[in-house]
Amino acid sequence: MLRFRGKKSQSSVAEIAVPIAGGTMFLHELRSRILKNSRLLRVWTPPGYGDPPGTRYPVLYLNDGQNLFEASTAFGGVHWQVGETASRLIAEKKIPPLVIVGIDNTGKNRIREYLPWRSPDVKTLIVRGKLYPNFLQREVMPLVEGRYALLSGVENTALGGSSLGGLITLYTQIVAPGVFGKLLVESPSLGIAHRKIISESRRFRDWPERVYLGMGTRELGDAKKDEKIVNDARELASLIGAAGLDEHRLKVNIEEGASHSEASWARRLPAALEFLYS
Repeated sequence: MLRFRGKKSQSSVAEIAVPIAGGTMFLHELRSRILKNSRLLRVWTPPGYGDPPGTRYPVLYLNDGQNLFEASTAFGGVHWQVGETASRLIAEKKIPPLVIVGIDNTGKNRIREYLPWRSPDVKTLIVRGKLYPNFLQREVMPLVEGRYALLSGVENTALGGSSLGGLITLYTQIVAPGVFGKLLVESPSLGIAHRKIISESRRFRDWPERVYLGMGTRELGDAKKDEKIVNDARELASLIGAAGLDEHRLKVNIEEGASHSEASWARRLPAALEFLYS
């Protein structure tokens, strides 16, 4: 059963509680002044959330929220199984209880919002990715922090995403260091704009406490392109490592035969969460 909670406001029209595998998901409609559109935030709370009273939780923000929790909303009908995976790892005491926030993309405008730079690889004249870090800090995070019992501090705040969502995750860290203490980056689109994110990473030193980077060896199913994609991922990992992150702070997971898909990201999610939170 769905139930509405809270008052209507300019930033959150309605709050809906939805029972979901392994916990409860709350839906918030966020009207963005920065990006001038609306989207849902999907906030997953773990089993036993709020018990005992006063308990506070770390938070993980993930892009492409539609693909995280339910097959019915996910691209191609396949989701990351975030609720099931997180609740299992919590029950096994492999990770602490945490709140996970899925930030929906806006469909046809997804590419524009996740691209910081124009690129010959993508047929769009308008890119809005440079607004995305402000959108996160000034609109998404205040809404969530005002409604949920979260631990404060960069060490308790994480960001992640896949594909273009992974690219905008890396870009956000570079332009807004000191906000997120953990990054979960799956199959990032590193070749965009002539590999500009890799060029930016060469000059960047302020990586967070832990970074997880996942990639498959058959992302596109083209041997030559896939080799280049994997080499780009290894180069990015090398740059992050050179900035001072050893194997305790940086995990690179190159999965043999894995494709560019929600199924691959779901399969690697347990390893990502365990590394970031163990």
